[in-house]
Amino acid sequence: MYKKLIVGVALSGLVLSGCASNSMGNASNTQKGAGIGAIVGALIGKGTGDNDKSRYVWGAAVGALAGSAIGNYMDRQEEEFREELADSGVEVYREGDVLRLYMPGSITFSSGNASVDSSFFPVLKDVALVINKYEKTTLMVEGHTDNTGADDMNQRLSEARANSVKNYLVQNGVDNRRVSTLGMGEYTPIADNTTQAGRQKNRRVELKIIPMSKN
Repeated sequence: MYKKLIVGVALSGLVLSGCASNSMGNASNTQKGAGIGAIVGALIGKGTGDNDKSRYVWGAAVGALAGSAIGNYMDRQEEEFREELADSGVEVYREGDVLRLYMPGSITFSSGNASVDSSFFPVLKDVALVINKYEKTTLMVEGHTDNTGADDMNQRLSEARANSVKNYLVQNGVDNRRVSTLGMGEYTPIADNTTQAGRQKNRRVELKIIPMSKN
């Protein structure tokens, strides 16, 4: 509910700014971009807060990494992910000491459905297998959609898909305290929503694996 309220407030702000500008013409791209940025910023802020709590709880249980140990730990985990997920359709990216798994919606979910496709179960089991070997990390599962359909429907779908992936990982031994979820709706596309290929790329789940580090 809290996330939906944030989206509603941000969208209201975008609509109001657009209405105010109608007396002088259409809203500028800058105004539209600022409104969308407010929505994304609010969602990311909420997700970060949840993940900080998860990091604190899990870190107290398993300890944390320091210095060069962080990079080495994530190097080993990245290598295992690449081996386990080769030819699975899941792409592995490295962003500093954070790993990101890109899971295309075309292989993860049926169209308009929030239940993980059973054909994807073996892949998620492989993901859980690696995650469980490297417990000094926390996870953020993000759901994303294209811009087809109503905003609120896309928001709910993105949240439901993120939770479905989390639930399956937990069923396969991943500690619930390690995992946060975030529905991003249609607000963070990685491709052009005006093309079919672009929309397909935007329908995705991303799993971010974050090392526990000592401050």
